[in-house]
Amino acid sequence: MAKMRERLIGLLIVLTASLTASLTASLTASLTAPLTVGAESSAAAPMPEPAPGTPLFDERASAVRADPGGQWFDEQAASSFTALNGRFTDGLGREVVLRGYNVSGETKLAENKGLPFASVADAHKSAVALRNLGGGNTARFLLSWAYAEPVRGQVDVTYLAAVTAQMRAFLAAGVRVYPDFHQDLFSRHLFHEGSWYTGDGAPRWVVEAGGYPRESCGICLFWGQNITQNEAVKRATYDFWHNRGGVQDAFLATARTTMAYLAEHLSPAEFAGVAGFDPYNEPHAGTYDSGQSSRAWERDVLWPFYEKFRARMDEAGWRHKPAFVEPNLFWNANLAFQKQEGGLLDAGALGPRYVFNTHFYDQKAISGIFMWGKAADGQYTADFGTVRDRAADAGTAGIVSEFGHPLTGSVSDKAPTIGKAMYQALDSRLPGATWWSRPQDSGPVLSGTQWQWDIYHGRHHELMNGNPDKVLTAADAWNDEDLSAIRLDDSGTPTLRQDARLLDRLYPSAVAGRTVAFTYEDRARDGSTTLTWNPVPASLPKVRELVGGGQYGLLLWRSTTTTAPTELHLPASFPSATTTVVSDLGAVHGLPAYAAGAPVGVAPEVGGTGSRRLLLTPAAEGPHYALVTNGAGAAAPSGELLRAAKAELAGWAAGRG
Repeated sequence: MAKMRERLIGLLIVLTASLTASLTASLTASLTAPLTVGAESSAAAPMPEPAPGTPLFDERASAVRADPGGQWFDEQAASSFTALNGRFTDGLGREVVLRGYNVSGETKLAENKGLPFASVADAHKSAVALRNLGGGNTARFLLSWAYAEPVRGQVDVTYLAAVTAQMRAFLAAGVRVYPDFHQDLFSRHLFHEGSWYTGDGAPRWVVEAGGYPRESCGICLFWGQNITQNEAVKRATYDFWHNRGGVQDAFLATARTTMAYLAEHLSPAEFAGVAGFDPYNEPHAGTYDSGQSSRAWERDVLWPFYEKFRARMDEAGWRHKPAFVEPNLFWNANLAFQKQEGGLLDAGALGPRYVFNTHFYDQKAISGIFMWGKAADGQYTADFGTVRDRAADAGTAGIVSEFGHPLTGSVSDKAPTIGKAMYQALDSRLPGATWWSRPQDSGPVLSGTQWQWDIYHGRHHELMNGNPDKVLTAADAWNDEDLSAIRLDDSGTPTLRQDARLLDRLYPSAVAGRTVAFTYEDRARDGSTTLTWNPVPASLPKVRELVGGGQYGLLLWRSTTTTAPTELHLPASFPSATTTVVSDLGAVHGLPAYAAGAPVGVAPEVGGTGSRRLLLTPAAEGPHYALVTNGAGAAAPSGELLRAAKAELAGWAAGRG
């Protein structure tokens, strides 16, 4: 971004309504015996943490360690994944939240020939880090049409085999995946060696057949402006949607072959971990026909394409998996002159065969002009509330499959607060200032995958548009972007580039019943400042004393008759020995190892990466609450404090479920 500004300094005085393109960028030893209160107390010792230095995977064998923590319900839970009645559900009918990252922007580059990773071993390393450092359970797994079909009508099975092997590493680590045939600016082959920008997506043969003009964006501050200002990009995009020369048919045929290959070459258990398929990244018309509105384009052009893709999914053995369909990328733009009517308003009820899938970047903040300050409490609750509402109106589940903010450059100072505000808005549609007073209005917890997770950050070797004199090594090596939450240090060890307290979060990964409300105060940092947007109110003094300055999450849910537990991902900052749970199920400091039927317990997450989950099992159907905090630290709170905090929470929660 800074480089682009240097190129244009003196040419631009102010950014005006000519900025009509997407600013989006496709673009992280027990210290005491367990102290329990209530009839549900357990004498089991806290689950031990992995020993320091325990290898996360055997790189020589290039395989993730065997999962040591499988539970009696895990196999059935993993047997299916559906979008039903406005929520994602697993094989036990539990309400599932997908959280994770896009893997990886490396697919957009040529250096690894359209693959996310240089090797399967690197895929394992990335998958384990995503689970263990980033707290994710899901990856949006990018694929390349250009490398899948380099010659018209000839799908490269070698590429598909490599994709499958790398995807298998994530599935083995307990990470759900949903593949995405990614594109930005239609194709890198539209751009010449001297271009300021590049693209990804369509193969060379598509561009050569199109006869497009030499690309030029003119005076552009952001690469996304090419979408509506670059005539070559506009024409090629238009031709795809109108199937000029049968290019859309060719894409659909390649997608069908790819899906059939995955269905055949993944084991049934592995294939069950594939959540669905994202047909097309950030769709836009390129150019509207005369008199055509953005809404009409979605109805008459985009939706018929999705129906065709859906049919190919069925033919390829994906009948029981949803298509993660995206509306016009500008439908929820937060700049008025970019916003276009849309959101698949005329598609009718989508679920369970479709998921409402959208992106959100704060274009005002990225511009550096339309938002001068930093994000604050509740900054994006309305924006993400719009996503919740649109998914609900469509009768399906929703996901924000891309979100994030540049980590270097002139607007990077906003990144810590923007990241916190976006995760806050995924957790709840309420700001922290009002959450405690009306949690029943919190809404469903939204699924989301952050952009992006690229272990090669800062270590690329990309010849931009094939130019040997423009070798990109820094950041994401793509259009001056820098959004990866991860990198490798000099020893090859994955290291987070963002605050671990922001990325590795407490969240309800599987709720046996219905979520009523959820909030998480991560205490993420902006430099040396700890951001606290949802403090425990003074009206709950004992709860406030228990939490102190620590992190906490609070889940309200209404359970069903299933005997399977509700699961919450436990961040690494919540050691089992020093985590406190206060719930109608009991109050405990120092989490006992999970035992079937026990009200509170901790167990490894599936995949054997060392990440953990809190398991809550009510004895009866009905409303429940659970506060989870690391605020007490090693000093066990007194039984009196736990009882008092439980009484306060019980009174507060009464009638809210």
